[in-house]
Amino acid sequence: MLLQHRQIAIVGGGPGGLTLARLLQLQNVVVKVYERDADGTARQQGATLDLHEESGLEALRRANLLGEFYANYRPEAGRMKVLDPHATIHMDDDGSEDEGEHRPEIDRAPLRDLLIQSLKPKTMVWDSQFVSMEQKGEGWLLHFKNGNSAYVDLVIAADGANSKIRPYLNHIQPVYSGITIVEGNIYHAAQNAPKLLNLVNGGKIFAMGQEQSLILSAKGEGSLSFYTGCKVPENWVAQSGIDFSDKQQVFDWFKTAFAAWDDVWQELFAGNEMWFVPRPQYHFPLDQNWETQANLTLIGDAAHRMPPYAGEGVNMAMQDAFELAACLTNPDVENIATALGNYEKQMLKRAAEVTEMTLQSTEMLHSKDAVKSLLAMF
Repeated sequence: MLLQHRQIAIVGGGPGGLTLARLLQLQNVVVKVYERDADGTARQQGATLDLHEESGLEALRRANLLGEFYANYRPEAGRMKVLDPHATIHMDDDGSEDEGEHRPEIDRAPLRDLLIQSLKPKTMVWDSQFVSMEQKGEGWLLHFKNGNSAYVDLVIAADGANSKIRPYLNHIQPVYSGITIVEGNIYHAAQNAPKLLNLVNGGKIFAMGQEQSLILSAKGEGSLSFYTGCKVPENWVAQSGIDFSDKQQVFDWFKTAFAAWDDVWQELFAGNEMWFVPRPQYHFPLDQNWETQANLTLIGDAAHRMPPYAGEGVNMAMQDAFELAACLTNPDVENIATALGNYEKQMLKRAAEVTEMTLQSTEMLHSKDAVKSLLAMF
């Protein structure tokens, strides 16, 4: 077995990294997951995740975790409404006749919890924020912010869109998509945004117009997440002068940027239990490629970041996990470099196709006729 007596480090404890750890452990591979969070109770931001049959669900099937998934998924999260800036409802799908059973949804926290609980004790190494690494022999010496270090034979970077490990493998720069998101989370939405929570009705809202988007998503623990999408210059976050930790400043920007939108949307800012972060949306070139290394590879957003407007991020990461696990545990492969090369070849081809589709969706959702185009697609 290629990985016998090898020290394997997965850096990043998101769905992709955790899925990979589970799949490798099922093949008796020794692996550690180094995660920056202090422990497993850290808040998980972001919208609910819809898992696709051929990728996210397939990963859970191979991990023998479908039962745990269906014990924690949210059937009502498949409900979706399409609105315009005036809050006029153009489509109201209760999820009963769509492909919801093939793309069931789950909140990020329960998905993460069930994956962590499936791992062997002491797999997770918490409070391990990656700082740097250096070649040592045929492996790497990893250094973390807490002062700890670890020698490993193989590093698998699962550390997200702003991966600090990716530059050790290649220097391909991301391309700005033209869209910047302001992501927000409203805690205790029943008290802080009751009208919008009722409108979302446990599912999602896609509101589009004026070449802007506003996507709302209800979560099982009672919060409401949202993403604003605007066409702004790449350096807008820095040049705006907005302190995104100050709710009033973000609200003032929203009232100006979304001035043509109905006042109902301003309820997003009615309460004080909120969290914000601006996220310029990037993607890697469709033809990205690099020389395979024998001791380092990438999965998830670290490998192929892209905007969220096709719902592919978590699914791509989980597919990366099962494809990489299969390559690394293939008894017919002679060495790790060949296994990683096989994985990267198929991953990059798939990523190019999905990135192209995602960019088309991004453009459509921020076009002048976005509602009309989305309804036509459905």
